[in-house]
Amino acid sequence: MNAVTNQPTAPVLVRAADAESLQDGATSLITLLADAGATGGALTANKATFQKGSPGAPAHFHTKATEMFFVLDGAMRILVDEEIVTLGKGDFLTVPPTVPHAFAPAPGSEAEMLVVFTPGLHRFDYYRLLERVYRGEATVQDIRDSSQQYDNHYFDSPVWAKALAQR
Repeated sequence: MNAVTNQPTAPVLVRAADAESLQDGATSLITLLADAGATGGALTANKATFQKGSPGAPAHFHTKATEMFFVLDGAMRILVDEEIVTLGKGDFLTVPPTVPHAFAPAPGSEAEMLVVFTPGLHRFDYYRLLERVYRGEATVQDIRDSSQQYDNHYFDSPVWAKALAQR
């Protein structure tokens, strides 16, 4: 690491065949690309893959990082504050710290999305926790208890609940 810039001293290369993939729900998959430790804190990146009807991520916000979304394929419906936007293949969105958001594939669509946090947050263990909850090896309370550690703050959003009901 370069102590002055806190940036990695070498590029980070993750081969598709070597990337860890996690089943965080019956209809979604997270592929881990680069965590904060590998990037000198510059960013954290994953690829999220959603089947039709996936509930995606519930309404939440982060206090320390901007979250970026780039749709690789399909269409995504995203809550940004109190507005629902639909992103198609090639669309890009940034959500600054403290802005409420949620995401799921658009009705009738499968989707694949690159998700990047900057600065990087150590989130890979959070994604592994999601998989353990899906497998019944951890509880939703474990997710709630980790909100400060992983900077994931969930809340109820009537706007998002209404959007999800319109499948």
